[in-house]
Amino acid sequence: MQKSVFMNRFIFHSLRKILSSWVRTTVTNNSVDHLRIDPEKPVCYVFRNRSFSDLLILENECIKAKLPRPHQSILTSSTKENYSFFYLSQQEGFIFQRERPKSLTTLESLLAYVEKATDRDIQLVPVSIFWGRSPDKEHSALKLLFDWNFNLGGRCRKFLATLIHGRSTLVHFNPALSLKALTDEGNDHDRTLRKVGRILRVHFRQQRTSIIGPDLSHRRTLVNDLINRPEITKAIQAEASAQSISLEEAKYKATQYANEIASDFSFPVIRFMDILLTWFWNKFYSGVHISNIEHLNELAKTNTIIYTPCHRSHIDYLLLSYVLYHKGLTPPHIAAGINLNMPLIGTFLRKSGAFFMRRTFRGNPLYSSIFYEYMFTLASKGFPIEYFIEGGRSRTGRALSPKTGMLSISLRSHLRDNRKPVIFVPVYIGYEKVLEVKTYLSELKGKAKKKESSLNFLKTITALKNNFGQAWINFGEPIDLGRYLSAQQPDWRSSQYVDLKPSWLKSVTNSLAEKVVTRINSAATINPVNMVAMALLSTPRHALGEQELLLQLNAYSHLLAKVPYSNKTIMTNMDGHEMIHYVENLKLITKQADSLGNIYRLDEKTSVQMTYYRNNILHVFAIPSLISCIFVNNTNIQRKEVLRICSILYPYLKAELFLEWNTIEFLKVVNRWLNCLCAEQLIKQDEEGIYFGPDTTSTHFIILTVLSRAIIETLERFYMTTSLLISNDSGTIGQNQLENQARDLAQRLSIIHGLNAPEFFDKSLFKGFIEQLRKQGVIKISDGDKLVFDHSIKVAAGEAFKVLSTEIRHSIHQATFSSSLTKEAE
Repeated sequence: MQKSVFMNRFIFHSLRKILSSWVRTTVTNNSVDHLRIDPEKPVCYVFRNRSFSDLLILENECIKAKLPRPHQSILTSSTKENYSFFYLSQQEGFIFQRERPKSLTTLESLLAYVEKATDRDIQLVPVSIFWGRSPDKEHSALKLLFDWNFNLGGRCRKFLATLIHGRSTLVHFNPALSLKALTDEGNDHDRTLRKVGRILRVHFRQQRTSIIGPDLSHRRTLVNDLINRPEITKAIQAEASAQSISLEEAKYKATQYANEIASDFSFPVIRFMDILLTWFWNKFYSGVHISNIEHLNELAKTNTIIYTPCHRSHIDYLLLSYVLYHKGLTPPHIAAGINLNMPLIGTFLRKSGAFFMRRTFRGNPLYSSIFYEYMFTLASKGFPIEYFIEGGRSRTGRALSPKTGMLSISLRSHLRDNRKPVIFVPVYIGYEKVLEVKTYLSELKGKAKKKESSLNFLKTITALKNNFGQAWINFGEPIDLGRYLSAQQPDWRSSQYVDLKPSWLKSVTNSLAEKVVTRINSAATINPVNMVAMALLSTPRHALGEQELLLQLNAYSHLLAKVPYSNKTIMTNMDGHEMIHYVENLKLITKQADSLGNIYRLDEKTSVQMTYYRNNILHVFAIPSLISCIFVNNTNIQRKEVLRICSILYPYLKAELFLEWNTIEFLKVVNRWLNCLCAEQLIKQDEEGIYFGPDTTSTHFIILTVLSRAIIETLERFYMTTSLLISNDSGTIGQNQLENQARDLAQRLSIIHGLNAPEFFDKSLFKGFIEQLRKQGVIKISDGDKLVFDHSIKVAAGEAFKVLSTEIRHSIHQATFSSSLTKEAE
């Protein structure tokens, strides 16, 4: 008997070693902490169905992770069970097999063992193993012959799946379930047995959905289904009538639209792209830094996930899918602009999950109906979706005003069918070097945007030679759409809406869009390039001595650690010295040595590029920088006066930088920063509660002054806008004219002061300020489309006056006065 057991173990472990030499696994949650295992209690692993190769893989991963092994005895001689695993189902038949529920004799014995004594417990750990990770195809007779994640199949098929997909195998451990906790609910033995089996089956079904996704329809099947739906049939009839064409012609046009839009999701292409992108991230980047993804696996089991990342680069499309695939989640269907539907590139994107949309739907109700129906299909079936809330790529590095079209479609789809919960997941994407940054700066200077083409894309890739540092991706705080709607409109579930467009749809969509962008900003990642850019660009000549730069960087790190922007914000763990040398190796700063030591500076070309990386985290520094401005430009001041100035200016900063706090929360943040700056001796407070700045000869004053300059350009733009309004008089100038004047004034000042930053005179920023002035009731639009205002505009300008230096105020006044004289002369 012992000899037989020995031979069985020898054969088992020999097969395990042979299989592990071929199979390459990605493993998730394989630590004791993730599994929440109590080392004093026995562990039993649970498989969805019987598979010897799955058992071999699990044994190997448990050995590597130093976890309890499934091929070891689970208990003492008090039970007949020999091994620490069991299956919920098994395949019947020698070659062509079908899955049948397995008699849960093992589970029944374990349950009986636990029920015999109050101090007994067994920890059940469900394990899912996916070979190839491809989803099923609806209406497909062969059901993806070589994928082993579905019910039909046999030993030959499993062997082929191991050969073909063994190099792309995912092993997912799930947190342990206490069998004792389930028996303590007062049910009898049989009912508890059925309940545990049901819980495990539901778990495996949800786990499969989160990792592989819902069953895919063949693209042709999906298009035909869309075209034949009643909603699209009505749209086709309306198109035929409006355009005076036949129904056949209108239906053909609808089919062309559907084919233009629909993705052609292909997991073989996803696996190929995984190999290609792994090479890309390791060749040109130093890998990907991923944060706060742990909670997504649970969310994906029971919710439709809509990822809403910020948009920095064209490779954002690929980065998020790559990260999700590597972390055991389903890659999303991605909304992409029709401009990316290029030969070759467009095909790869479409097979990677991209679906294409036109820049505008205006004047084309048929296209609009088909696109909406396609989005509804994805959401209602539970497919993860990704779209960029900003619409296009940010050319300045800061968050853009959200585009609400896709968000509105998502809301309308949920009003139509809300059986499956929808969760928005804001995603922050940051790079230490962006591929297109030079192109962005050229466009800001007025150069026409180049049309995307496969040739231009290939030229960009082949021209890459330098190290681009790391890519950073951070998942923000999710937003439950159902809960959000209930907070905004409590009766939304019970109400009936004409065309699913309630009167409140626009306002709720706008507020949700703003919430998404602020949560993206709350998940900002602060990398070494961001920090060095923030420090050097806040100096007049974009240069600092090594010790001064080191002092500034360490001060920034210390301050942000004491008062973090949010609990989702991620900051580099490098110290100042490491940051300097890291950024120097990326060739973004220049070192110049003299007899007094090293000087680090930005040359003219690099300084413009670095504004992009500074702007990525400008919102993080906005409040401490604003407070620093007050103390640099005022001898002494009371706390209530600081709070008053900040409160008046905050709505405008919030609008431009998408800050996350309401007014009450903001005042608490200001108080926290005042206390922090006092504790760090960057400001001081006397016995009477009066605040004042540090001695002007101290290093603390240098730190405070450099910190104050982070937000100075935003405050200058605000002061320019209000000064121009006042100089033009109420009711004499329109909004577009004011935007143009403000842009010209900013451009003039940038030339006079040598400010080499094209985004300083970005017209859209001035437009945002003017819109916020309207929202605050400071200005209004007259019947003649002129801007009218009262004395409150001078109050706002007066607060900006208090946080700007005399030199800057004088320059703006002088330029505004010259503008007024020119206007009068005309």
